[in-house]
Amino acid sequence: MPIKAVIFDLDGTLTGFNLDYKTLRAEVRGYLISRGIPASLLKVNESIFEMLQKTEIYFKNRNKQKTFEEINAECLGKAEKHEIEAAKTTSLLPGAVVTLRELQKMEIKVGLCTTSSQVAANYILNKFKISDFFEVVVPRNKVKNVKPDPEQYEIALKTLNVQSDSALIVGDSKADMESAKELKAIAVGLPTGLSTKEELTEYGANYILTALSDLLILIKKINND
Repeated sequence: MPIKAVIFDLDGTLTGFNLDYKTLRAEVRGYLISRGIPASLLKVNESIFEMLQKTEIYFKNRNKQKTFEEINAECLGKAEKHEIEAAKTTSLLPGAVVTLRELQKMEIKVGLCTTSSQVAANYILNKFKISDFFEVVVPRNKVKNVKPDPEQYEIALKTLNVQSDSALIVGDSKADMESAKELKAIAVGLPTGLSTKEELTEYGANYILTALSDLLILIKKINND
């Protein structure tokens, strides 16, 4: 199938990854423990979204859904604060604008899926004046489940009206590769953020790029094969 769409991750893929996620993770974990979640339930190296999933189950089993909703909002507020601070100092990765512009010329549909909030994502898109390149943007606010759950990418594919086997999912994390693999999309890993080349491959990357600009070469190769 010829490539009809490319869906990008944001932090670590189009922009440098400078979110202080360790501090955020510790902050959220400490807050959850202070609200009654047993420390033994929360691993120190899991994402805040994994922690919140466990928290939801914990309170659901105790018929305290309203308590969870309050805690969830507080934790995501903490995350957004860190994300906006990171957005203020981040920069586009080399080749980002050129790549987006060339995809537009090639009439390939382009989407964006990020676990950041809509406010933080919009801040970056407006800061670098790249919002017009994307036909769909799916931040965490628009879904129940973030990556590695495929929901974000499913929404993007549906909006773009593209089948998964004719789409590239480009990201820097294991979660992006897992989502792509589950959807049977073509997973393209960029070892520019949280995950190494080996980790991206282990979690399902079909291709590994060393630079964003190599994406155009890859698409032409796939389309010509």
